[in-house]
Parts: sequence; structure tokens; C-alpha cells
Amino acid sequence: MIIGIPKGLLYYKYYPFFESFFKALDCKLIISNDTNKKILNLGIKYCVDEACLPIKVFHGHVAEIKDNCDFILIPRIMSIHEGEYICPKFCGLPEMIFNDIPNMPNMLSAPIYATSKNNLYKWAIKTGSVITNNRFRIKKAFLAALNEQKKFPCGIKNNSYPLRIALVGHPYNVYDSFVNMNLVKKLNSLGVGIITEEFVPSKYIDKEIKILFKKPFWSFARQSYGSSVYLAHAKTIDGIIYLSSFACGIDSIVVELIKEHIYDTPMLVLKIDEQTGEAGFNTRIEAFVDMLERRTQHENNLSSFGEYLLSKQSTV
Repeated sequence: MIIGIPKGLLYYKYYPFFESFFKALDCKLIISNDTNKKILNLGIKYCVDEACLPIKVFHGHVAEIKDNCDFILIPRIMSIHEGEYICPKFCGLPEMIFNDIPNMPNMLSAPIYATSKNNLYKWAIKTGSVITNNRFRIKKAFLAALNEQKKFPCGIKNNSYPLRIALVGHPYNVYDSFVNMNLVKKLNSLGVGIITEEFVPSKYIDKEIKILFKKPFWSFARQSYGSSVYLAHAKTIDGIIYLSSFACGIDSIVVELIKEHIYDTPMLVLKIDEQTGEAGFNTRIEAFVDMLERRTQHENNLSSFGEYLLSKQSTV
């Protein structure tokens, strides 16, 4: 059996689990190519205009491989954290794909509640039963997939750079180098190191969330807000870059929440869609980094001047 896996949305964060699960059930995998111009154009062709860029890109990945597989995985990810949910577009993603793209193969679209091992196992049973009736094989494949996911070092943490920023945003924007126009490499080339939310322990994120008048309903909001505010308060970063999809309802709220609670930490919001120009994108990044460099130099000068005054006072 040939299973198609589109390389879009949360593939970048959970692909070890999905790929290991199907391989353990002796399936052949067809995985779409890295996002490119052709895939983006396919997504624009089939997807509704009102959808955000990541959803359009996912449509393109599906369209690229749909004719080469028996089943195609369209993850209906509902929840990954207790009491929180994923963007509504994820919940209705299979229906969007089925109605937007013609001649679709059979879809594997059972709801995914990854709030506990038992809940996630329900997805494994329902999906694995399409391939085999052997419950022992399905459970073995599920445990192997969990093990591979635990070993996966997701996230970015650069050291030994003059400046460091928190790169915040949904994983499919942060880790898709075509969508973000090689943002990570550009920042590194400018002498800027990066840290992402995966390197902020959950206990610190939970602590920052408690000061809000209401617990976030969306997991993306919790992660982005909690990690940004913690890193800003801990003074471990020089600034924040928030990578946001144009017309994302969640981001429009989270960005304002972060701005309200990071005090004097500089923040740049980069909006992206299929029409974003790279020249303007680069200009904003370079200007932001230049401002951080000048700010750091100014603070260092003030610190040196303060030490000089203290030394004079001690002499007197």
C-alpha cells in the first residue's frame, strides 16, 4: 500500500511519528517535495482565496502527490494540549481538500487528539485498521512511532552570535525555508542567533500564561505568547521576530498580547502571503538588526560610563 504524506503544516514538527508509524506497517511512502514555486502555484490554483498562505501551500503539496498514492494522509489535528485546540482550518482540513482538489484518492483523516498517549492511540487504531486488522502490529507501530518522535530534536538554538532573537510563529512558517524566504540563514548571516519556542520549558510558559485574565483557547497562542514573554523577561534575547501569516486570526490577537507584556524588548512582525516581495522583506530584517546593534552599542556605552563614574566616586 502506498501512503502519500504532504510536506506541509505540522509535518515539520511531527513527521518522525507519522513516517515511522506507516513504515512499521510495511507501507511505501510518497512524500511531497520541499515547498517550491510550483507547489505554491498549485495551492493557489486549488485553494480558496480567503485561506492563509500555509493552507494554500498544503493544498499544493497534496495536489503534487495525489495521483501517485493509494491513500493520502490529511491530518485532522484537533488538540495537542489538554483544554486547548488547534486552528479551525486544521479541524476542517480534509473537507477543504476533498472539495477543492478534484480526483482525490482515499484520505486518512481520523481526528487526532494528542493530549495523552491513550487518546493518540485511538487515532492509531482507526488509521492502522485501514492497513491491517492485526491490533498487535498496530500497537507495535504506534510505540515505535512515539519513540522516534521523542528522539526528534525539533527547534532552533544558535549560540556564539553577537545578537540573539526569539523567532516566533507557527512551526510551518518558521521551518519552511521557502515560505519564510530563508529567514534563518539571512539572520545568521547578519550575525544574529535564533532561539525558538521548543527550547522554553513548559513550566515557564505556564507561568507566563497565568497572568492573563483568561487561558488561551488555541495551543499556538499559548506557545507563542508564553515563550516570547518569558525570554523577554529573562533578558536572554535582544529582540523578537514574529513571523505571521496574513489574515491569521490567532496571530492578530497574540501579537498584541505579546507587545503589551514584553516591556522594552524590540519586536518586528513580518507578515507573509503569496505576494510578499523578498526585497522589502530583506530591508525590514536588515533595518531591525541594525537597530538592535545600535541599541546594544548604546547600552554598552552607558554601562561603561556608569562604571567610570563609580570609579571616580570611589577615588574621591
